[in-house]
Amino acid sequence: MKITAIKTFPVNIAGRSQLNIKVETDAGIYGWGASGITGRELAVIGVIENYRPLLIGKDPRQIGAIWQDLYRGQYFEGGRVLTAAISAIDIALYDIKGKALGVPVYELLGGKQRDYVECFASLRFSSKEELIEKSKTLLTEGWPMLRLAPAEYEEGKKASIFEPRKSIAIIAEWIIALRKEIGFAPTIGIDYHHRLTVPETVSFIKSMPVGTLDFIEEPIRDESPEAYECLRKMVDVPFAIGEEFASKWQFMPYIEKNITQFARVDVCNVGGITEAMKVASMAEIHYIDLLPHNPIGPICTAATIHLAAASPNFTWLEEMNTPVDNPGLDDSNYYPLQPKLEGSRYKVSDKPGLGIEFNEELAIKEGFVPVETPRLKRNDGSYTNW
Repeated sequence: MKITAIKTFPVNIAGRSQLNIKVETDAGIYGWGASGITGRELAVIGVIENYRPLLIGKDPRQIGAIWQDLYRGQYFEGGRVLTAAISAIDIALYDIKGKALGVPVYELLGGKQRDYVECFASLRFSSKEELIEKSKTLLTEGWPMLRLAPAEYEEGKKASIFEPRKSIAIIAEWIIALRKEIGFAPTIGIDYHHRLTVPETVSFIKSMPVGTLDFIEEPIRDESPEAYECLRKMVDVPFAIGEEFASKWQFMPYIEKNITQFARVDVCNVGGITEAMKVASMAEIHYIDLLPHNPIGPICTAATIHLAAASPNFTWLEEMNTPVDNPGLDDSNYYPLQPKLEGSRYKVSDKPGLGIEFNEELAIKEGFVPVETPRLKRNDGSYTNW
């Protein structure tokens, strides 16, 4: 079997952008993959254009060798754009190999260790009332784990201004109120999306009673493990870090120094299923669980379900489409075959490959317009992290 074509399909779905790829073979078997870098699809397509001549004519079943060739095949190795392209290709190759052997991808990873993949609800809110109402609805619907995504800066505003100290004071008060309403049985985490500094994070955590939060996700930027080490010593809430990491090497200091307690691995960013499985093994050695990042579309969901099925140290998969928030990123017009939620979990599929299909004809017909990620500013006009 030989690779004959690699096609890219950037698409606009529900106001956001996605990049899917299709790898075709001379055996008539094809595979789907996806990139995880939202807003920079054209850059990833450029990398894939460079990789195409290297891949045409190769055996798609030699996944590990292809990964090494793509990663090491330039003097400047790694980087998020390069590994986003490698991720998409790697996932597609697993889809091909599973279909060729007539088995689901998890069988290529050692077989499944669970029948269902449990999910946490990503809960976006901009007021205390919205937070409590949505949380109660999710708990009633059987979602025992909530990951809060505060967006209080958007309430009633066209221009988004984010002031960290103002935010942490408001959000701490709201989460304390939420705990009083729902009790301590549900698991509650919060994603501050890199918007805070070390002292701001300490102030936020210490302003709430012990046990209010079960984890905090990426409160500060991740470029400096030393900064996170310092923060780790000052607060007692578990961390969830890693959604932007582009290799096992970026995960290494956070895992080996036990800085993080949850590995937020993204199969569409880290280097595909090949690299994600290595991160999972590294994390297992240190008793760190996987809490996979999954904010884009169904191809990422499908690939992550197989990763989760084959990994002993998996906890919850991120889910955007819930009874209280449905951004429409899983549009069935584009994804006629995709994983389907059963309550708050996915049944592990026995379909060959990833078990997903993408409507390439619709993607070509609708075209693509690049979409920028949102921007946040402080009151003084300076930029801050979104």
